[in-house]
Amino acid sequence: MALSASALSPLNRISSGINANGWNKALFRASHTTNFSLLFKKRGIGFRNGNGIIAAASSSVIEGFADISQKETPLRVYIWPDNKKPKVCILGGGFGGLYTALRLESLLWADDKRPQVLLVDQSERFVFKPMLYELLSGEVDAWEIAPRFSELLANTGIQFFQDKVKMLHPADHLGVNGSMGSRSGGTVVLESGLLIEYDWLVLALGAEAKLDIVPGAAEFAFPFSTLEDACKVDNKLKELERRKFGKDSLIRVAVVGCGYSGVELAATVSERLQERGLVQAINANATILPTAPPGNREAALKVLSSRKVQLLLGYFVRCIQKESDLEGFAMPPEAGGFQDTVVEHGSEKYILELQPAERGLQSQILEADLVLWTVGSKPPLSQLEPYDKPHALPLNGRGQAETDETLRVKGHPRIFALGDSSALRDMKGRVLPATAQVAFQQADFTGWNLWAAINDRPLLPFRFQNLGEMMTLGRNDAALSPSFIEGLTLEGPVGHAARKIAYLIRLPTDEHRVKVGISWLTKSAVDSVASIQSTLSKVISGS
Repeated sequence: MALSASALSPLNRISSGINANGWNKALFRASHTTNFSLLFKKRGIGFRNGNGIIAAASSSVIEGFADISQKETPLRVYIWPDNKKPKVCILGGGFGGLYTALRLESLLWADDKRPQVLLVDQSERFVFKPMLYELLSGEVDAWEIAPRFSELLANTGIQFFQDKVKMLHPADHLGVNGSMGSRSGGTVVLESGLLIEYDWLVLALGAEAKLDIVPGAAEFAFPFSTLEDACKVDNKLKELERRKFGKDSLIRVAVVGCGYSGVELAATVSERLQERGLVQAINANATILPTAPPGNREAALKVLSSRKVQLLLGYFVRCIQKESDLEGFAMPPEAGGFQDTVVEHGSEKYILELQPAERGLQSQILEADLVLWTVGSKPPLSQLEPYDKPHALPLNGRGQAETDETLRVKGHPRIFALGDSSALRDMKGRVLPATAQVAFQQADFTGWNLWAAINDRPLLPFRFQNLGEMMTLGRNDAALSPSFIEGLTLEGPVGHAARKIAYLIRLPTDEHRVKVGISWLTKSAVDSVASIQSTLSKVISGS
């Protein structure tokens, strides 16, 4: 949820490292020195009372602001604490953005080179996305995998704004508006009306669920990529569990997509519902997890089969409709047993029309109480470009920024992109997958290369090292295939424990790691005692 415009005013902005006297000095410097005013006049920005700015169309740095001012969106400038030190703005607080900021904080800097780091994210919490599934199973608490940025950054010099990015105005185009030696890299406009001038920019905005692929998906399907998504799905499942309690009818859940996210969701939900539910997983490919190691795929098939998950492979969803919208609709003959069935008016079920993607299959009609969508994603970069300069950044067809091997955006020496925002290619020319593992490693390199760029040192080329792949399959089940031991797959409780340890090590700060580690050990001890008591109770009752 974005902060209001007043909450981000330079007079009362979030700041853990600057006291009131520091702000008075900063504002005095901003409104009483001619250099600051001239800086913005040269770029076509009107300066007003030292507290805000209005845009003009003549600026090469901030072109397009005239359109914003015509829509009466007030703009205010963000005042950095020290105008002489490098200013690094990081957009996005996921694995790429947060871990880059923490990497910058951990490096050694000369006093005059240590950058001021500002992190912007539309959520107040960092989300450890690979463990969102454990929220549905009740294995973890929200604070463990979604701590607040204010807590994670409390003992650092990193500033955090909860806001949404509205527009980018890069000014470091090679041969156009500057060179490698130019001081300013450009500006960022936030939805609250705050304008941030940066020296270096990091694009780590992640990706949003793409629900406009199929008619009805945006209205009726639940994505599963954010904390809010997980909470909505959990609440919906609780509602269905209450409604169906004590009844013979099953809770029907359709999972669209059988990549890692879809398979992990199907396994988690089927375990949660047990005999009360029916999970149907739909995939256009003829197999699940087509890019996964064979060991992970086999372990997943074994678990899904044991939990009676129905796999509908070789199908794609053509449309999703609510039953109440289909009053009097008769199922087609190829639906298989549903011919001449008329949908009841007013129910809360959904109809999925499946189209065969493989030869030899027939169209199907599915009925579901809940539709979970795990297919497709879209980076938001293409939505942030100025209306009059739609190609300010080199984007590929998916909306990812094309970068060189040092993770700098091509043609923009002061902008780095990583994670879902980057279209970095491997040695074979393939775009690296948008996984947490890739973002982890890119964050380390981005932090180091920012240090190198600020200190006029050579930048390092990024080389991805595949450490293996992991997936959860339930409360005490997982599959892990390390890349350094060919053919090895850890399954069941062993894989589950190894996965949790690996993710515990990857949590963002030492303090949070300790808190979560103690919490997990405590829960494990309680579960073990409960299991022993249950076993003893069965033995005693049996005797």
